[in-house]
Amino acid sequence: MKPTVHDIASRAGVSLATVDRVLNRRPGVSARTREKVDQAVSELGFVRDVAAANLAKGRIYPLTFIIPSNDNSFMRGLRLSIDEARERAGVERITIRLIDVPAFDADALAKALRHAAAEQPSGIAFVAVDAPEVAAAALEIVSAGIPLVTLVSDLSGAERDHYAGIDNAAAGRTAASLLGRFAAGRDGKVAVLAGSMLVRDHRERCEAFASVIAQDFPGLAVLPVIEGRDDPVVVERQVSALFANRSDIVALYSLGAGNRGLVRALERQPAGSRPVVIAHELTETTRGALQSGLIDAVLNQDAGHEVRSAIRVLKAKADGLPVVAAQERIRIDIFLKDNLP
Repeated sequence: MKPTVHDIASRAGVSLATVDRVLNRRPGVSARTREKVDQAVSELGFVRDVAAANLAKGRIYPLTFIIPSNDNSFMRGLRLSIDEARERAGVERITIRLIDVPAFDADALAKALRHAAAEQPSGIAFVAVDAPEVAAAALEIVSAGIPLVTLVSDLSGAERDHYAGIDNAAAGRTAASLLGRFAAGRDGKVAVLAGSMLVRDHRERCEAFASVIAQDFPGLAVLPVIEGRDDPVVVERQVSALFANRSDIVALYSLGAGNRGLVRALERQPAGSRPVVIAHELTETTRGALQSGLIDAVLNQDAGHEVRSAIRVLKAKADGLPVVAAQERIRIDIFLKDNLP
């Protein structure tokens, strides 16, 4: 039979109320009494059911998500996933506050992180900009004991509790292998379109992609990165200018967002001169481009899985429970026009 709080009270020689205060780490108990209760817990092998205790107390977890406000399909999908999580709030016993910040603005993100932490939520999830000011704010939050999860894009250091996103270096290597195979027999230049090299996910994808191209596909040469800020209007202008100024582009890797602009630029290219294109995130835009042949392959991450993972991790960290690594691993899906869901 499993030991109960009554057994602990009897072994420690204290009241049930005192056991409850010690187990829930509330004040009003002397150090000596805490030691007696902790010893009884250890001797009896008592395992506390945190989830059941929180349910009995009606605990609600206030969570804060900080998301860039740029206009692209993936971020809209991420927001939709957060809205869906809000609809499950009663079952999950959570509340979600959403804070918008300008895209790729490290100062604004650091300020938003500190503002969110001042309200003492049960946890914070945010899309990271890999900059010193953001790392400093993140370290302050972790040091204050507030669980912190990076979402989609990570920080370079350890200033967070968990990262909910794909392995971006693996994504970059995969994109290079696909692109090289699709472009077999064609020598020329490869354009790389990123949002900003300030974010770690774009930087890791780019570096891994370039490394595989250089090693495995010597007939292809990667051009300097174009940073489109994940803005469809900016991306359309930049890619159109690239095609107008160069005739040696045989392939293009779009490792960020803003693909509506990319597709509009590709549509104006003569069919015989369109490059091989590998993009990220399966959206309405990239799905249509796959079906029409404007894009050859799409690497996708499940925004809903990432949001659900962040919520699970933040709640576990708030309760001092371990994270199940296998459950929180975010996979990379590869879609061609032949296997669209």
